[in-house]
Amino acid sequence: MISKELDRAGFPVALISAMYPVAEQIGASRIVKAVAIPHPCGDPSLPADMDRALRREIVTTALKALETEVETTTLFAPKMAVSS
Repeated sequence: MISKELDRAGFPVALISAMYPVAEQIGASRIVKAVAIPHPCGDPSLPADMDRALRREIVTTALKALETEVETTTLFAPKMAVSS
């Protein structure tokens, strides 16, 4: 997985994934829980303002993950509810 190789090279990586158990098994260091496979960073079934807030929360969570020092695989979950 490219995120693992970038991390080894010294570039912090936050992987946004709806398949976070697979990302954990592969050993990605920072995993951000996404909404769903076809729409990882949003939910088009939501009203536009709620979808925008959800997308912002996912990206904000990913940025916080990048700022966080981790020793092992760490799962970051957005504060807003996302589908599993």
